[in-house]
Amino acid sequence: MASPRTITIVALSVALGLFFVFMGTIKLTPRLSKDAYNEMKRAYKSYVRALPMLKKMGISSIMLRKSIGTLEVASGIVMTLVPGRPKDVANFLLLLLVLAVLFFHQLVGDPLKRYAHALVFGILLTCRLLIARQPEEPLPEKRTLTVNGEEQPPLAEEAPEKGKIKVS
Repeated sequence: MASPRTITIVALSVALGLFFVFMGTIKLTPRLSKDAYNEMKRAYKSYVRALPMLKKMGISSIMLRKSIGTLEVASGIVMTLVPGRPKDVANFLLLLLVLAVLFFHQLVGDPLKRYAHALVFGILLTCRLLIARQPEEPLPEKRTLTVNGEEQPPLAEEAPEKGKIKVS
């Protein structure tokens, strides 16, 4: 049976991966939701306007939106399907993207309700990364007690059940 730690990591990985595939797809194409796609276009235009340094570097709102969307889709697929260390790398990349998006929202002065989802998913990404990086706890071994050269069963096995009296 899988440990609770493993179940938690798998559940968070799949849920977060699917969420970021969905959000990245909305940034890339209007096929899922035309309104959400248009809102993303408008938001990324305001981010580039608020950061003139991006314009000087030759980064347009379209390029920023599409690069973030592509990273979200790719990292979301890795989080959902790929086992092992790549999941942690994808988790870290998504955490950096969430921090960047939170910075953009603060920069343009968006109200909390516009970026609350980014806060929640940033916390979930952090939790998943912390749980995944903790070492697995080994299961306790059953030890036998040796008394006068004879092996004795562990004391827990010998103890009577609560509420029952052991009669010899």
